[in-house]
Amino acid sequence: MKLVPLGDKVVLKQLEAEETTKSGIVLPGQAKEKPQQAEIIAVGPGGVVDGKEVTMQVRVGDKVIYSKYAGTEVKLEDETYIVVKQNDIVAIVED
Repeated sequence: MKLVPLGDKVVLKQLEAEETTKSGIVLPGQAKEKPQQAEIIAVGPGGVVDGKEVTMQVRVGDKVIYSKYAGTEVKLEDETYIVVKQNDIVAIVED
């Protein structure tokens, strides 16, 4: 089974939260903040969304930062994904 997004939607897989801080302090499970960085798993076709032409600017495999409270969580085959609109993605992380 796989997720195929429609319109300007993007499927993200959240990257793992850091276990320790930069100063070396180990964080317990409750103290870890949900990361806002994710990898793109699938990208919708774009097209006309709400009367406006939308061109997709992200690709599968891109690592991105997305808005904190954006998207819908979806569980599929023991994996959790987040489906967001392209405009909820605030940046592409380049190495």
